[in-house]
Amino acid sequence: MTTEAHTIDHLFTTIQSRRRADPTQSYTAKLFARGVGQCAKKLGEEGVEAAIAAVQGDQKAVIAESADLLYHLLVVWEATEVTPSDVYAELQRREGLSGVEEKARRHT
Repeated sequence: MTTEAHTIDHLFTTIQSRRRADPTQSYTAKLFARGVGQCAKKLGEEGVEAAIAAVQGDQKAVIAESADLLYHLLVVWEATEVTPSDVYAELQRREGLSGVEEKARRHT
């Protein structure tokens, strides 16, 4: 496992452990208490913020917003019962396919 995958897995485990924590003490628990919709909304907001930082050419902001985006993506995974392993398997399935070929397979 790569260091990056290990970091994602570790963060995911932390998110899982905080899911049922006290929402007044844990931002993660607060997100879950608000439901999947709120988790997804935050993911979208962070994606937009990362995109804006990229357009502005602000590398430090891209890094910070990317970290926020990954965190909120993992929250959405947990909220929808998706695991990092599920996503890793999908990425492995796509390995070696061109983007055009992979997208064409989705529509069949």
